[in-house]
Amino acid sequence: MSVTTTLPEVRGAERAPRRAPAGTRSRLRVPRALLWPALITAIVLTQIPFLLTIYYSLQSWNLLRPGDVSFVGFANYAKVFGGGAFASSLWATILITGGSVLLSLLLGLMFAVLLDRKFIGQSVARTLLITPFLVMPAAAALIWKWSILDASSGLANWVLGLVGLPPVAWNTDVPIWTIIIVLTWQYTPFMMLILLAGLQSQSREVLEASAVDGAGAVRTFTLITLPHLRQYTEIAVILATILLLQAFDPIAIMTRGTGGTKTLSYLLYERAFVGLEVGEAAAYGVITVIITIAFALVALRTLFKVFSSEGITR
Repeated sequence: MSVTTTLPEVRGAERAPRRAPAGTRSRLRVPRALLWPALITAIVLTQIPFLLTIYYSLQSWNLLRPGDVSFVGFANYAKVFGGGAFASSLWATILITGGSVLLSLLLGLMFAVLLDRKFIGQSVARTLLITPFLVMPAAAALIWKWSILDASSGLANWVLGLVGLPPVAWNTDVPIWTIIIVLTWQYTPFMMLILLAGLQSQSREVLEASAVDGAGAVRTFTLITLPHLRQYTEIAVILATILLLQAFDPIAIMTRGTGGTKTLSYLLYERAFVGLEVGEAAAYGVITVIITIAFALVALRTLFKVFSSEGITR
């Protein structure tokens, strides 16, 4: 006896939603209930302050006149986009973030390749290279400002004097490079750890096969290792960019926003705590959040494409 099934019946069966068994739903009820406190806490700590920021961005409120608060609609946003401070701060944010991410990525890759080899004191070297990422940003900025980059007694100018070069007033002559150097020093270990994980997950059989086939170290690294590290590089760049968009301590301590280093985060602080313009500062905060979310969405979509086309399907 042959059993035939018509095409509409098959399509109907495919469209029918699959419901979890009753036993599975009852087992998942407790884990889901345990997630509610964390979810509620996250909403209270993140979304409610953001909604209040949106509310304040629609108000005219200067802390010098705390009782004089009035609704102005989108006037604060018009002031933000109409002034020249926003465009210059956006460019400074892009320049400092992009330069720091690029340099820390290159240095992180170099240190990851070195740590991927066995040598005496490997664990000690790994610990020392991770240390900069564990230092508080404010403490790191103070160390760099007074101990390393100080114009009169800094270690950097002492080294320049040994080779006959004139001293450099780092915080005033090259302020953008000063901030990029500090952020690169701080985030190179972050890049190194992610890329080192990628190197250690590489198949040793593939590397041995390339050596047997006569491929040198440069060809093996270029044709095999770098393509393997692509998804790890994507993750490192995305996470580091999101973190560096919020960089504030080195700018506030070392340059105070001078010399083209006034990023969006520092401009927000300046409007709120120097100019005491709460409404305008809130508008800057909302715009900064929107820019960060837009970048994160585009970056994560790109990352998901990489995962679906390369790493997960193999």
